[in-house]
Amino acid sequence: MDLENVATEHLMNNSDVMPNENLKSILEAILFAASEPISVKQFQHAIPNITVREIRKALSELRDEYQQMNRSFHLIEIANGYQICTRPEFSDWIRKFYIQQVRVTLSPSALETLAIVAYKQPVTRSDVSTIRGVNSDSVINALVEKNLVCVSGRKEGAGRSLLFSTTDTFLQQFGLKDPSELPSLEEIEQLLPTANNIEHLSAIQEDIE
Repeated sequence: MDLENVATEHLMNNSDVMPNENLKSILEAILFAASEPISVKQFQHAIPNITVREIRKALSELRDEYQQMNRSFHLIEIANGYQICTRPEFSDWIRKFYIQQVRVTLSPSALETLAIVAYKQPVTRSDVSTIRGVNSDSVINALVEKNLVCVSGRKEGAGRSLLFSTTDTFLQQFGLKDPSELPSLEEIEQLLPTANNIEHLSAIQEDIE
């Protein structure tokens, strides 16, 4: 058994008395190794003898340390989890190093449909089609394939229509911690190029109010 495995086994066997610095290092290692946001429950599953409160405290301290050290990255809460991301002010340099790739490209109709689902969720296919004024089945199916929208249940009553809601992937793609951080409808309207789209979003605004 090499020294690295011995050290890891020692930490696991003594997790009930784990010093705070060791906990922060373990959380940091998991964050750097992960390619997606990590929830507190996922952290706790990996370190079962540590409480949720201790995990949140250690993550908060890590975030403060990165801030104090003025690092090029920071720890953020996104998509119901935690993730280490580069700071926005370095985005131009990163784009120069990598060929910019858009992970999810949405047409105006898909963006409009996604906005309706996001603000009206859970919502049925017929509800979306009624607001848009056109059949939206194919657009919703495309959003499901991109994992931006998912089936979240069935509507009560006759027909038991499927209900659709946004996913954690949606939150991650748009840099949101949870649905409460959705931009205002006015901000969404700026992304939609046609007056017809804006009219549809105005209908959503009226329904919400």
